[in-house]
Amino acid sequence: MSRFRVLVACEFSGIVREAFAKKGHDAWSCDLLPTEKPGNHILGDVLKHLNEDWDLMIAHPPCTYFSNAGMCNLTRKNSDDEYRRKRLALTHKSFKFVKRLFNAPIKNICIENPVGWLNTHWRKPDQIIQPWQFGHGETKATCLWLKNLPTLIPTKNVAGRNNRIHKMSPSKDRSKLRSITFRGTANAMAEQWGS
Repeated sequence: MSRFRVLVACEFSGIVREAFAKKGHDAWSCDLLPTEKPGNHILGDVLKHLNEDWDLMIAHPPCTYFSNAGMCNLTRKNSDDEYRRKRLALTHKSFKFVKRLFNAPIKNICIENPVGWLNTHWRKPDQIIQPWQFGHGETKATCLWLKNLPTLIPTKNVAGRNNRIHKMSPSKDRSKLRSITFRGTANAMAEQWGS
């Protein structure tokens, strides 16, 4: 097996990074937040590292302005026009960030984000996956936009269909907790895209 240099953009949890590292790859996470799991981590702006010698990038851009939950703020009847304009401007700024990631000079790229704005304003995803396809009895529709990568093959369909992520109680860490990749999905990425 070849050893790849893998960049996991916008990841603080270290879950995807460590799945690739366990397969023998030189995997690095990069985020504005410090990593929660000790390992190779770049604390800072991922855009400054896109021109380095990477074989694969898996990017998890923040979904604050892209998810269906975030988009509902643009259509609320009681939202004023100024709020909508600001929110839409932030959405467009975030979209420029996504395009820079996808157009990076890296051969193999995956952009991961929930169903939402990117599906309708950019392009349809190459694949929509669920945690229950990879060993977790939960639902969380996750879109993958792929460049030079095959779609993921489910590894372990399981019963259950708990919507825990959607029903998560409000808290200061809610958005962080909702953004963490399921370990089964990370393992499938490392197994299938790292070989």
